[in-house]
Amino acid sequence: MHTLLKSGLFILAGTLSCASFAQDTTQSYNMINLQANASRQVLNDQMQVVLYIEKNNKQPAVLATETTQAMNQALASARAYPQIKVTTGTQTTQPIYDDKNKLKDWRSYAELRVEGTDFKAVSQLVSQLQNTFQTQSVQFNVSDDLRRKVENELMVDASKQFQQRAESLTKVWHKSSYQLVNLNINSNTNAYAQPYLRANVMKAAMDSEAAPVQDVSAGETKFNVTANGSIQLK
Repeated sequence: MHTLLKSGLFILAGTLSCASFAQDTTQSYNMINLQANASRQVLNDQMQVVLYIEKNNKQPAVLATETTQAMNQALASARAYPQIKVTTGTQTTQPIYDDKNKLKDWRSYAELRVEGTDFKAVSQLVSQLQNTFQTQSVQFNVSDDLRRKVENELMVDASKQFQQRAESLTKVWHKSSYQLVNLNINSNTNAYAQPYLRANVMKAAMDSEAAPVQDVSAGETKFNVTANGSIQLK
């Protein structure tokens, strides 16, 4: 009785194993891996400027007051440009020692970040602030709104190219149709020809009452979207 039962279980397990193997074979049959790409070069539409102010004073309280006043005045000037985003950045105060390791002075450092898509307005505001602040860097990139728009369009383009390749291979292999098994869509960007200016680039203009507005060339960013996945021919 036990021998027959064991034999029956062995036969049943063997049948299930064969059925599972046949199912796996069928699922992986006529599988093809594909990849399609879509890319576009986009003009950078956003300008980012980092300004800073650095002061020394023997009295830390006086130093803090002077720095705060300069920052508040800069933020007040920025209110005339509602289309520009202005935020405070890194702020530090540290002691300065002489060669004999005695306290000599206190130094404060504070950053102001200016960002906007209106290059003319950003340049005008930066020109005004350069009476008090120095320019640390100027960078250009693609704004979030434009980035989302371009990436969404490229995702559609890459998907259409993937479908076209799948349909072409279906015809080449004399199959009636195909089924999408899996699909991954990835995006990346590559910025180039992007200006990056530092403080010493604008030093010559700092002595005037208001530094002249500088013409800018924003450069471009290349967007790439890749669609890769598998299809099964039928």
